[in-house]
Amino acid sequence: MKLKKYLSYFSKFEWGLWGFSFCLILISFLCSGDFYPLTLVASLVGVTALIFIAKGNVIGQFLIILFSILYGIISIRNRYYGEMATYLFMSAPSAIIACIHWLKNPSDKGFSEVKIGSLSKKKLLFTCGMAAVVTVVFYFVLKYFHTNVLWLSTVSVTTSFFAAILLIYRSPYYALAYVANDLVLVGLWIFAAVNDLSYLPMIVCFSAFLCHDTYSFYNWKKMEKRQKQEK
Repeated sequence: MKLKKYLSYFSKFEWGLWGFSFCLILISFLCSGDFYPLTLVASLVGVTALIFIAKGNVIGQFLIILFSILYGIISIRNRYYGEMATYLFMSAPSAIIACIHWLKNPSDKGFSEVKIGSLSKKKLLFTCGMAAVVTVVFYFVLKYFHTNVLWLSTVSVTTSFFAAILLIYRSPYYALAYVANDLVLVGLWIFAAVNDLSYLPMIVCFSAFLCHDTYSFYNWKKMEKRQKQEK
């Protein structure tokens, strides 16, 4: 009975989305020819994290911490220092802070679903201001370290910052920020895969992330509506 309960936690669509992403990443890994196992592991951890986050489950945040570490290592290998810095020094710490906030703000369903937060004008203005500062600082830091595809790496920092902060605020709009970030990252890893096909799974990974984050926005808005009705 417990196994059936756990399996029914995700809808058929969510199982299908996760399963399709898993298979697609695995196939791309096998087709890349030049195997780099860490890209496969990171990609699978990433899509698993996102399906939990789409449900507002704090487990997803713990998995994001693990993904950030793995992705940071992969980024260093390809001299994407912006990605390394973003995920190791921004996304991972933000996920830790988000874990604390989510655990402190469960919905009526308990820790399996976070209580959706509101995004005030004050919070939005603060986030935009900080994003501008972070973008400018990172641009010059990344330029100093001769980061590959500098302009796109800088945009990735900006979109990642928005997503990380909005996740802490428990706002559904975090997903839209991640959608923008996914598009940027698909572009970045296409540049990398041109010279090294072992990065092909990363392109597929962030394409899968794009689908997951799009669904996350839909599901979080649905959760937000339901939680308001339950008050």
